Parts: sequence; structure tokens; C-alpha cells
Amino acid sequence: MDLLKAIKPKFWDYQDMASVPYKATCQFRRLWYGVIILTSVVALFPLIFLAVIDYNATQHDLESEILLRVSRLVSNTQRTIAYFLDERKSALDFVVHDNSFEKCANPDRLDGILMNLKNAFGGFKDIGLIDSLGLQRFYVGPYSLKGKDYGDQEWYQQVVERGQYISDVFLGFRHAPHLVIAIKYTSESGSYCVLRATLDTEKFNDILSHLEMAGEGDAFVINHQGILQTPSRFHGKVFQKISLPIPEYAPKTRVFQWETADGVPLIIGYRYISDTPFILMVIKQKTELMKPWYNTRIQLIGFLIISVTFILLVIFGGTTYLVNRIYMADQRLIMTMHNVEYSNKMASIGRLAAGVAHEINNPLAIINEKAGLIKDLLNFKKEYGKDNTLAGSIDVILSSVERCGRITKRLLGFARHMDVSIQSIHLDEMVQEVLEFLHKEAEYRAIAISLHFSDEIPRIETDAGKLQQVLLNIINNAFAAMENGGCLDIRTEMAGQEVVSITIADDGCGIPESNLKHIFEPFFSTKTVEGGTGLGLSITYGLVQELGGSIDVKSKVGKGTALTVVLPLIIGKKEKMDTCEYS
Repeated sequence: MDLLKAIKPKFWDYQDMASVPYKATCQFRRLWYGVIILTSVVALFPLIFLAVIDYNATQHDLESEILLRVSRLVSNTQRTIAYFLDERKSALDFVVHDNSFEKCANPDRLDGILMNLKNAFGGFKDIGLIDSLGLQRFYVGPYSLKGKDYGDQEWYQQVVERGQYISDVFLGFRHAPHLVIAIKYTSESGSYCVLRATLDTEKFNDILSHLEMAGEGDAFVINHQGILQTPSRFHGKVFQKISLPIPEYAPKTRVFQWETADGVPLIIGYRYISDTPFILMVIKQKTELMKPWYNTRIQLIGFLIISVTFILLVIFGGTTYLVNRIYMADQRLIMTMHNVEYSNKMASIGRLAAGVAHEINNPLAIINEKAGLIKDLLNFKKEYGKDNTLAGSIDVILSSVERCGRITKRLLGFARHMDVSIQSIHLDEMVQEVLEFLHKEAEYRAIAISLHFSDEIPRIETDAGKLQQVLLNIINNAFAAMENGGCLDIRTEMAGQEVVSITIADDGCGIPESNLKHIFEPFFSTKTVEGGTGLGLSITYGLVQELGGSIDVKSKVGKGTALTVVLPLIIGKKEKMDTCEYS
């Protein structure tokens, strides 16, 4: 709460006061809003705009780099697999063209060829020679497959038609995963045979298992039906169908993004291996690949939030400070103008009072003189001296003249106090003099006034006119707050060695606690219906400050209000000099 009060603009509480005759407070709030919004937009829009552009550009570049790396990995791996298969296919093609059917029909020769292939390339398990009818005439390997008829199998038909064939990975008669490479050999006489070799998948799988796969990556080979040809880390075992979509044919490497049913974003790269039934697939989790970016993004967003917060605080603080300064300067100007207006009004009232007192004193002197003369004549003539009615009338006239004289004296005293001057006065007499102007209202409203004057108070040197205005304003406010039959208590006492206090307490309606901190501020008034301007206590506060004193207020709703004015016994030298220069 204390922090909120410290940073809250000074003009904030007055925006909804319809009683304020000068609408500057509402204008200042709009000015405050306008400056903050305009400055914030000018300062933050380029920063946020550039941050968003940089954020999107960086993210796009990183995603493009990831896609490019996956594409490069797929292409390189595809070339390795293709080279692996082409190398062995070329080796078989060389064997076919370097050896006639008769040479290959020799079991020892065929066994030597198999040994050479194993030593040179690795991965070969067995080799067989199949005639044009599809019978495997000669076979070298660990299985008893000599005489096996392949004439009705699809792969044999394809190798006869195309001249070469690479199979899927399958179990076959061996009941172990393997693949087949077959080469057709046509002799000069037009007859043909097929050289068929079996490769195990270990060498094939090693190519994929040794890949460096970041981002929870997975690399495997499927056939055109989506059946796994090599083991997969996350998408099944060999001969299982993958749950991912089978990518469409493309002559080059392709990379695309896809999201699983569980909402996991994937980056999938694939390449069809030409002249084979294989599709190479590399799959990586996008979230894992983007983790470095996500960490950097959090830091960037945090830095942006801190920067925006700092800029907003600077804008808020700077704008509040500047608008407060403008507002306070404007308020001082308004108060100065109203003080001048109030002083002129009081001076005019003083001049009017002096003129009226002088004008009334002249006929009063004549009336007093003539009434005294008549009274003397009555004393000389005994026949009139016995007329008690006539003598009583003369006495009433003389007492009325005396009363009018006292009134005019008070008016002249009030007029004299309108001039700025430092005088030595008795505080109790000043209070009595002010009450003389209000005793008729007090009598009419049956307001009881209780006075408690301390005998210890010496005469004080102060500006009598300003002090008179202070007391008159406070007592007038007290009368306005009280109902008929109320009580007003005025107490003077020493508040220290060099200061004196005047406490004026009423039993009126009181002031709510929320309004206590505002009662000395310009234009604050709770009497808008009765025509209050909110300047009385504000001017009173200013006058007390000019007298070198202070004013304090205590109030409880329904119980009353007490205002205490504390004044120095001798007004300060600076105040005295300023006052003399003004006068």
C-alpha cells in the first residue's frame, strides 16, 4: 500500500470530482494516459516488431537447417546402401561374365567363387546356379537347396525379364532374414542361366546402426508395402508394418513434417533406392531437435520481458514525474490566482467596512451630541425633569448610539487588519474579536461557545489580518458542520517554549477518514450542493504556512471535528521581510 501511494500520481484521486470548477485534473489524467500510451507504442513497437521478426526468422532458419541436415543424412545413407547393393550386384555380374556356364557348373569352381566373394565383400551366405527351367542345378552353401525349383516364383520371372533382381528381406526356406541378388547370364547360343546369391542382413543393418542420430532419431528400411526390412528403435520389428504413412514415390530425397496421433511432431526424411524394393527412412523428433532453440527462446523471451518491463517502468515513472510537476505548477498558479482574488475581495470588504464605519460614525456623533444636549436641557427645566418617559427615551437613544459605536469600532478594526502588517497582539482578544462577528448567528442557532484561554500565553507577533482570516474560516466551517443547539469549544494554550496552539472543536457531523487527507487540497469540498468551492480550508492552510505555523485535524464521523493551529510566538525573520516588501 505504501508503495502504491508513493507511485500514484498526485492528481489521480480527483478525476471524478464533479464539483471541481476547473477541469484540469481530468485533463491531466488524459494527458498522463496519452503520454504513457504514445511513448510506450513508440518505444516498444519497434522492439517487439523486430523481436517477433527475429524470432520467426531464427526459428525458420533453424527448422530449415534441421530439414537440410536430415535430407543430407538420408542422401548420404542412401548412397551407402545403394553402393553396398550395387557393389555386390556388380561382383555377381562380373562372375557371370568372367565364367562360362560350364565353369560355374563345377562345384569346386563355384565354391571358390563364394569364398572369394565372402573375403572381398562380406555378407554372402551361399550361391547357386539356376538353369532356364528354374531348377537350381548347382548350389554352394550351408543348406540343402540343390535341385530346388524356382520356376514358378515371381522373383525368377522378374530376373528372367529384367536381367537382374534384388529381393525384399524375407525368411524363405532358411527361416532367417536374408535378401537375394540374382543376375541373368545369356550365352552366345541364346541359352541362359541365373546366378543367385544370398546375403545376410547383418552387414545391411550395420550401415544403419552406426549412424549418428540426434533428436531421438531412427533410421530403417521398408519395402514399398511399408514392411520393415531392418530393425527400428521406435516403429517395430523386422517384417512388421510401420504405423507411419508410406511416403509417395520421389526420384530425389524428400523431407516433410508429420504429427503422430499422440501429438508428437516428427521430421521424416526418405529416399527410394533405385532398382530395389527398398525405401530408406530417417525419422527424428522435432521437439528434441529444437530443444537448444527452445532454451534460447526462453532466454530471449525473458530478456524481452525484462526489457519491456524496465522500459514501461521508466516511461511510467518519467511520465508520472513530469505530469505531476506540470500539475503541481498548474495548481500553484490556480491557488495564487484565487489567493489574489480572495485577498482583493477581503481588501474590498475592508475598504467597504471602513467606509461604512466612517459614514455611520458621522451621523452617530451628531445623534449622540443632540441627545446629550436634550438630556442637559431636561435637567435644567424642572417641568421636563419629572417626565420619566422622555428621560428614558433619551437614555435608550444614547445606549443605541454607544452600541452602534462599538459595531463601527469592530468594523474599523477588521478593516485595519486587511492591511498586511506585523503586530503584537493578544491571542485571546483576537479570538474574542472574531467571535463578535458571529455571535448573532450563534445566538440565533443556539450554539453554545465555550472558551478556555490559558493565562500563560504572552502577546505574539504575527500578521493580524491573516490570523483573523484563519480563525474566521475555521469557525465558519465549524458552524456549517453543526446542527442548531451544537457546542463549539475554543482552547488556547502553550504548545512548547516558543509556540502557541489554538484548538477549535465542534460536535458536528465529522469528516470521513477517507476525506481527511484531502481537506486542505484545492477544490476539495463535500458541500457541492450548498455551493461550496473547496477553497476555504486550502486558503486557510496556505495562510497558516505563511504565518510560519502548522495545522492539524482530527475527526470522527458523527462525533465532531477538532482543528489545531500551532503558531510561533514571533513570526520568522524571513516571513517578516517578505511581508514588509509586499506591503
